[in-house]
Amino acid sequence: MDTHDAIEADIDIDRRQLQRTKSRSRVRGQKAAELAKAGIETPPYDGTEDDADEQSPLLPPEREEDKEKPSWEEFADLPWYKRPSIFFVLPPFFLMACAFGGVITPKLNLILELICQRYMSEKQLTDPTFTMIPVHFGGGDNSQCRIPEVQSAVAQFTLWGSLIAGLLSAITSPKLGALSDRYGRKKILVFSSVGTILGELITIWAGTYPENFPVNMLILGYALDGLTGSFIVAMAISNSYATDCTPPTRRNVAFGYFHGCLFTGIALGPIIAGYIVKKTGKIVIVFWILTSVHLFFMAFITFITPESLSKKRQMVAREKHAEEYEKLGPVSEVLPEWVVNLRSYNLLAPLKVLWPTGPGSSPAVRRNLFLLAAVDTIMFGVAMGSMMIIVIYANYMFGWESFESGRFMTIVNSCRVFSLLIALPLLTRYVRPKPDASGKQKGCDSFDLNLIRFAVFFDTLGYVGYTVAMTGPLFTLSGAVAAVGGIAAPTLQAALTKHVPAEQTGQLLGASGLLHALARVVAPTVFQGIYAGTVKHYPQTVFVCLASTFGLAFGMTWFLRTNVYFDEDKAAEAADQPQDATHFPRDEVNESLPVIGSVIAAFAAIAAWFGLSSAS
Repeated sequence: MDTHDAIEADIDIDRRQLQRTKSRSRVRGQKAAELAKAGIETPPYDGTEDDADEQSPLLPPEREEDKEKPSWEEFADLPWYKRPSIFFVLPPFFLMACAFGGVITPKLNLILELICQRYMSEKQLTDPTFTMIPVHFGGGDNSQCRIPEVQSAVAQFTLWGSLIAGLLSAITSPKLGALSDRYGRKKILVFSSVGTILGELITIWAGTYPENFPVNMLILGYALDGLTGSFIVAMAISNSYATDCTPPTRRNVAFGYFHGCLFTGIALGPIIAGYIVKKTGKIVIVFWILTSVHLFFMAFITFITPESLSKKRQMVAREKHAEEYEKLGPVSEVLPEWVVNLRSYNLLAPLKVLWPTGPGSSPAVRRNLFLLAAVDTIMFGVAMGSMMIIVIYANYMFGWESFESGRFMTIVNSCRVFSLLIALPLLTRYVRPKPDASGKQKGCDSFDLNLIRFAVFFDTLGYVGYTVAMTGPLFTLSGAVAAVGGIAAPTLQAALTKHVPAEQTGQLLGASGLLHALARVVAPTVFQGIYAGTVKHYPQTVFVCLASTFGLAFGMTWFLRTNVYFDEDKAAEAADQPQDATHFPRDEVNESLPVIGSVIAAFAAIAAWFGLSSAS
């Protein structure tokens, strides 16, 4: 931001404060006029000098052109190439999703080959009679690696990698989300790719020189990916971008487009990567392509995509953040902000945006935010926790190999993409009630709640189908039914944004990213541990647990209420009144967060130990 823009933003902030002062003066003037009239009716004052008398308020009423526009209307007068739109983000996001989906299998195969080579080398050193069979990197027959010891070591390694990436992402996601409110969405979107690129450079090193590569170095790649937020931050900030330039009634469709691109990329990526490896005979080429895609993503966002958050809104968010920091007292004057944040760091502190207190909030707002976040986290956690289990279970029960598993994933993802890109926009266009003429956020409407319940019900029904399906076709049908529930994720995220002020959108979705990161750690370890412990006796146990978890989420949706939202007008009026320095409602929440954080951290540690013990 240059000096001119900063000056303009400061002037705009002063203008907003002056307008609030005028509004309060006008209200006081009208009350005084009512008392002075002593019950005598007079024509209303229209704001002109000719119509003024002694009963007129001191300041004229606020003009229509002085009212603040919603964020999605601020850029309406700009040319199309400078006007923020989700279609500036969707194409590069789709390419990144394809690369993300395409690299999963090659990276897993590379890890398997590296760990297999290490195991064979160690076995040869401890057992002189053991004959080592060379590992063929980049493809080929490696039947010597299909032994329980190697499979267990691979499961442990990937679990530790996911654990490290998930925990680091849980720490950084809320911070990056809050920073996007103050410095814009583009910078954080670009930053989210930096760690992935650095991690892929390590993977390229491993794929180029596998014979001499220390496999534990790949853990560093997981850590770098987690530090910059991984795909969780990219998804959250993309949704924040969509929130800035999309009216509330269309946000579920915009979020659905991003989820549709994600699942389409996950479906197409492995096919494209498979053909590339087959044609070139080199697995490392896939990692080079992924790195190139992320570099293209960074360049496209930096030089072509318009910023969705205006300079004015960025400055307002920075001003509010500075005011919150000054409330810390003398400490804020002595120590830098990052030192203060580090000393008082609490992993769960960003979740306070889901429990607003003070003027403008209400118990109904807090209940809705809590329930929506809980249902969204459950949906994401179950999806992450069941991803690998479904493939392993199908191989065990039906003897599915790569072809059958690929066909299953294609059918399921096709149904999910159809629901997100075709069914959801049509339902929103022709079934949703007409929006409020004021254009203000009014919380969830009945369409949102019914759509969420419908989606969670189909997810529950699909996982019940997984439990009872004893043949491959019925198992595939259950997957298609569960795929319809994919419309829940964008609708839940859109509903969350309708309960907070616009300047807290990034902070809210960053908190959602924190919950997703924790779910990414806890859910796979718990459900994989359940499957490992019960597969010998009743292999469907894990699907009973998954279906029960969805049933819990379905029950929670019936406690949500419509037309519940944060009242910004009441909050603004209260902010202009003298504050009682002896009482800060938010402190009560902050004092309870360390306790909640300790409980959740302990649960995550126990879940991780249980999963690792089962894997070994």
